[in-house]
Amino acid sequence: MPDRDHCLALDAADPLREFRDEFVLPDGVVYLVGNSLGAPPRRTSERMRRAVEDEWGRLLVGGWNHAGWYAQPLTLGDRLAPLIGAGPGQVVVGNTTSIAIYQAVSAALRLRPERRVIVSDATNFPTDHYMVQGLARMLGGHEVRDLAEGRFDGAAVVLLSEVDYRTGARQDVPAVTARAHAAGALIVWDLCHSVGALEVDVSAADFAVGCTYKYLNGGPGSPAFLYVNPRHQGAAENALSGWNGHAEPFAFEPEFRPAEGIRRFAVGTPHVLSSAALDAALDVWERVPMDQVRAKSVALTSLFIDLVGDRLDVASPRDPDRRGSQVSLRHPDGYPVMRALIDNGVHGDFRAPDILRFGFAPLYTRYVDVHDAAATLARVLDKELWRDERYSQRLPVT
Repeated sequence: MPDRDHCLALDAADPLREFRDEFVLPDGVVYLVGNSLGAPPRRTSERMRRAVEDEWGRLLVGGWNHAGWYAQPLTLGDRLAPLIGAGPGQVVVGNTTSIAIYQAVSAALRLRPERRVIVSDATNFPTDHYMVQGLARMLGGHEVRDLAEGRFDGAAVVLLSEVDYRTGARQDVPAVTARAHAAGALIVWDLCHSVGALEVDVSAADFAVGCTYKYLNGGPGSPAFLYVNPRHQGAAENALSGWNGHAEPFAFEPEFRPAEGIRRFAVGTPHVLSSAALDAALDVWERVPMDQVRAKSVALTSLFIDLVGDRLDVASPRDPDRRGSQVSLRHPDGYPVMRALIDNGVHGDFRAPDILRFGFAPLYTRYVDVHDAAATLARVLDKELWRDERYSQRLPVT
């Protein structure tokens, strides 16, 4: 079993080791929640200061024309596109993942008007399933079929996550995309738990959505993104026909006239300050070799599984090709165990009913962090530190 000195040697040889210094991480904390909220890049504070003081403070409303605010949905989309295997003019940034799901699924349904079935994974992150349930109820006459039935026949659209939020299990995107297309369905991929941790390629997909505050480190509430395959951009309709998706927003016409290309999927006013934080994060990501990120992700997660051993049931796939950048463990008292871990300097999170999640962000997670996290987990379990009564009290966010 690798000891701490071996892990330190791995860190010394890590080709990504210098990126850790670009992030703000508290002393004495092993942060393994990059799959929920990424650590802030050091450059974010200065970028936010510029947005508030130099742009908003000096240009005032002129910032829309002279600071690039108006173009943010497209400029940020083009910067993010390479991280998901997309090209210029294929990604728009703004709103939330929930809204992007609504846009993508509703557009796909309009492109398959003769079909009334939406395939969705009932165990997917709740917002995905909730959004298609609400959309089906609103439209009337549409059926939401659970992925567990194993059938794509007759489906208009299939909505799936590349990486499962609970277990970290990874879908075979090319194979599932081909299967959906063979059945005549369009496919929407949710990339929330894969972008920034895996080499993602959506070029064969119809639509894709994702958030930017997890592995991409855009900050809490940073805007989501929406990918629309170029083959659909001329015919796909944005159900949320906000003024920023209009062909000429400042013509203030009484009827909606969609813009050409990806711009038609913009909705409302850009979130300028949140976008500034994402802009700073993308400065880092433009220099990151994703093949090295994936290789380190596999190494970190495999090391953690080895170090945990048989202490807990591993809910994540042991095959690294079928695993994202997280490891999930099962414990019947998972919530107090996680609370005790956090109090002992190892930050993960909990997902009901019994999942302890640990997300490994290769840009700033070290091999020695993995060793220390596993050692702390062993101590919390062996000494039963989690039985402290205060840890059984649920906080609003788990």
